[in-house]
Amino acid sequence: MQLPFFVYGTLRPGEVNHDLFLRGRTVSEEPGLLPDTALYEGPGYPYALHRPGPGAVGELITAEPGAYGELLVALDRLEEYEGPGRPGNMYDRMAREVLRPDGSSVLAWVYLASPLLARELRTSGTEIPGGDWLKR
Repeated sequence: MQLPFFVYGTLRPGEVNHDLFLRGRTVSEEPGLLPDTALYEGPGYPYALHRPGPGAVGELITAEPGAYGELLVALDRLEEYEGPGRPGNMYDRMAREVLRPDGSSVLAWVYLASPLLARELRTSGTEIPGGDWLKR
């Protein structure tokens, strides 16, 4: 499935990993909101986890068709995602509905904190108010 990506941290435009991983590999980048998601501070990057509420602010990134496979592998590596349910995952890549500014939604890949990490964040993490990494 060649889904767009929803990015909410260092992959957003203007952030360091956007330039390293996405520049020149996208056909569109537009604002988006990932409902029922909270952002938590990490060591220089955020973690997103499922939780009822307004959601996380970010961008919906559509990859160049010829760059999709390479980009997917690069982002999985960056996010320390080894495959569904793998114990070494830092994040899990999941397909979730993302809202566009016009109210329409689109299914997109998003990297959420792995279950073990999410449990830890819920009990002792620092939530980013408003769910916007750029406004922290």
